[in-house]
Amino acid sequence: MPKSKRDRPVTLSKTKKKGREHKEVIVKGIREAVEKYCSVYVFSFENMRNIKFKEFRQQFRQNGKFFLGSNKVMQVALGRSASDEHRPGIYKASKLLHGDTGLLVTDMPKEEVESLFNAYEDSDFSRTGSTAVETVELKEGPLEQFTHEMEPFLRKQGMPVRLNKGTVELLSDFVVCEEGKPLSPESSRILRLLGIKLATFKLNLVCRWSPNDFELYREGLDLSDVETS
Repeated sequence: MPKSKRDRPVTLSKTKKKGREHKEVIVKGIREAVEKYCSVYVFSFENMRNIKFKEFRQQFRQNGKFFLGSNKVMQVALGRSASDEHRPGIYKASKLLHGDTGLLVTDMPKEEVESLFNAYEDSDFSRTGSTAVETVELKEGPLEQFTHEMEPFLRKQGMPVRLNKGTVELLSDFVVCEEGKPLSPESSRILRLLGIKLATFKLNLVCRWSPNDFELYREGLDLSDVETS
């Protein structure tokens, strides 16, 4: 009998080695960027959209590099304390790499970086599982934005609808989503059909390190929060 593909052995040591080598490549890349460029920024993000982020990155393609991924790997690259930091004082930035964060290493003037980040904001459709930022409710009556062919699909999404002389009609008030509650797959689909974008992709600067100074951007943070080694 031919051997089953399921029975093929997998060498775990090779798998682990590949993962370790990948992390080492990232650490090396960050450290090389820190040596090449003069400033390091930690930024946070909300409602990440890869295509939109790729467009934003293009503004830095000539004079900077972005890094996203494991916060722990990025912390190792910069150094987690004053005793193992890659450059003097850069461990302070490392301490702020937690949650949805990334690194920008660049030569772009500080004012330009701040301007680009502060000005960037892009609306998009919310995804399943994200928290609704407002309540959306449809009132009883005709839904003229939908064609009659969509009536079966809307019923499958839980909407109490029927066809009335070729027009989709909502039989009672219907709450699509409630503020503060996670979106169901059905709610997400209905919002998209309605053209309602509740998600905002934002990038927020957290801090900036340079060989000469360290600056905090996020409200509520104090230098004492990051200076303990």
